[in-house]
Amino acid sequence: MFKFTRSEVRDLIIAFFVISLCFAIVNGGRNPNAILTILPFVMVGVGSGFILHELGHKFVSMKYGYWAEFKLWPQGLIFALITSFFGFVFAAPGAVYTYANYMTDEINGKISVAGPVVNIILALVFLAIAIAVYPSAFTSETSVILFIVCSVGYSINSFLAVFNLLPIGNLDGSKVLRWNVGIWIITIAIAGILTAASMTMGVESLVRLIIGM
Repeated sequence: MFKFTRSEVRDLIIAFFVISLCFAIVNGGRNPNAILTILPFVMVGVGSGFILHELGHKFVSMKYGYWAEFKLWPQGLIFALITSFFGFVFAAPGAVYTYANYMTDEINGKISVAGPVVNIILALVFLAIAIAVYPSAFTSETSVILFIVCSVGYSINSFLAVFNLLPIGNLDGSKVLRWNVGIWIITIAIAGILTAASMTMGVESLVRLIIGM
């Protein structure tokens, strides 16, 4: 059964708010007014991206019969805040810990890839919604707001996917690579392309290219 402990819910909420603030600082250029303005939009992208990423790990872990629980890493939150003032976010607020006496590389890899795959799917969903609402954004304020939310959601989720798939230390990428090189290449390539498009073209230019405007 998919259960949460009280401390786990607390840790998820704290990590959610702090990571949202970090991305708002980066996107707001450290301007207090800009940060406060963009924070609600960032919270939607981070809320879906961060929470569902961790729940992806937890769900697959428990599907295999293991107990899994998210635990906060305070040092990681502090480091994320510090890096956000330098224009990027090293997002390592905590992790889902899976309790098992023994686990194969295959199961560990599947648990690990679940989080980034969730982010990739969310990025594509946000992009699809952005494409759908963009034509009406010229005449509708609601569509403008929805487009901004989806743009931020696309950018953040694609970044979270590629970041977590890096084969560094204890990140998901190391465990996925150890399990299956092919799957790691495919997932990090997709995440990398999505992230590169966001960083080089910008979401609006990407949407205009796709719909031919």
